[in-house]
Amino acid sequence: VQLQASGGGLVQPGGSLTLSCKASGINFTPPIMGWYRQFPGKERELVATVTSGGTTRYAESVEGRATASRHNAKNTLDLQIDNLKPDDTAVYYCNARRTMTPVWNFWGQGTQVTVSS
Repeated sequence: VQLQASGGGLVQPGGSLTLSCKASGINFTPPIMGWYRQFPGKERELVATVTSGGTTRYAESVEGRATASRHNAKNTLDLQIDNLKPDDTAVYYCNARRTMTPVWNFWGQGTQVTVSS
């Protein structure tokens, strides 16, 4: 499984950003796709996940500001975050995984999001 992430960049506080992730190299729908982020010196943390059935979960820190949109046929997952804050500055990673046997877990390359004026 290969995960291609895009959409990071520099955004002013209060602005919006959409991150996109596409899974390739597979002929099935990943059970779970998600976005995580990592702050300097910190562990990677959940931002949002979406199951193949459409169940969505958001981190409390982005609840109400983030919208995750998954397209199963295309194996894509978009994440829009509105009202961005400097605290959202991090490296964002796309993830695809299966939690039942056979278990697997794949990460895309990180994309930097910087929120600054």
